[in-house]
Amino acid sequence: MTHLIRMERTFMSLHPSISLSEMEPNATFSNNNNNSNCTIENFKREFFPIVYLIIFAWGVLGNGLSIYVFLQPYKKSTSVNIFMLNLAISDLLFISTLPFRADYYLRGSNWIFGDLACRIMSYSLYVNMYSSIYFLTVLSVVRFLATVHPFRLLHIISIRSAWILCGIIWILIMASSVMLLDRATEQNGSITLCLELNLYKLTKLQTMNYIALVVGFLLPFFILSICYLLIIRVLLKVELPELGLRVSHRKTLITIVLALIIFFLCFLPYHTLRTLHLVTWKVGICRDRLHKALVITLALAAANSCFNPVLYYFAGENFKDRLRSALKKGHSQKAKIKCGFPVSVWLKKETRV
Repeated sequence: MTHLIRMERTFMSLHPSISLSEMEPNATFSNNNNNSNCTIENFKREFFPIVYLIIFAWGVLGNGLSIYVFLQPYKKSTSVNIFMLNLAISDLLFISTLPFRADYYLRGSNWIFGDLACRIMSYSLYVNMYSSIYFLTVLSVVRFLATVHPFRLLHIISIRSAWILCGIIWILIMASSVMLLDRATEQNGSITLCLELNLYKLTKLQTMNYIALVVGFLLPFFILSICYLLIIRVLLKVELPELGLRVSHRKTLITIVLALIIFFLCFLPYHTLRTLHLVTWKVGICRDRLHKALVITLALAAANSCFNPVLYYFAGENFKDRLRSALKKGHSQKAKIKCGFPVSVWLKKETRV
């Protein structure tokens, strides 16, 4: 037993930085094993900062404007807009962490913002990812039910019920991700590592991945696919003479199709490669292509916050009208300021005389 403990200590001293970064290995261990072909660390340093800053700029603009539009007073508010508002808030909260992530990789995986901020980074990624998945799923289901059973749903999904359901989603996702808050910073010489998981937590990480894969991705994806097939069936069977029904069916189809596109583009590649990587990962073996592909899929998963504003614009209830109203309001306020400024200056001059 003493011999095993000594071996473990020796191993840890030789490989202090063996870890999993956002469920992918830090390439530093490969250099210790003289594997010069592993270039994942350089790739992350070049790729992540550029992509994260692009997502940040576009995401702040799109989601910030969307939240502003949703919060504008309007004659009619719907449960659909409540779900979209919560989705936009989730995206904006996550996007605000991206400059810190970009800085971390620009410094060569060196964290300078303290232990608490490090814990929040990984937590925010997974809270955003799975809250986005569930908000998109609930949004699609509500849209589908509103098309098939419009009068019955009217009594079920009120504004109050929508807020309660959003609260339940927030609580469940945040509570189930709370174990990610124990991922503190690690010292590797003069470098402070963040976004890393220790090698000896690999078994726990694999278990977490399987639960997240089934409950967090496959189940919502299955529900979304069923909604898509059922709405296609409804559209093929029913003739829609009324304009209002046509608009409702069209928005339902757009919502589900856009949600499926986001699932296929952002969430499916990441969950597939993450699972494959965790199953096949071994110490000292550098699978450069798989690691780089995983980095790209992680960036795509983060980019879901850039695609959601497109959904709001094309499928939100009265979103275009709200946007026009907000822009007109902003324009009229600017015009008043411009017109009022010369008048106030003139009045001041007249009063002096």
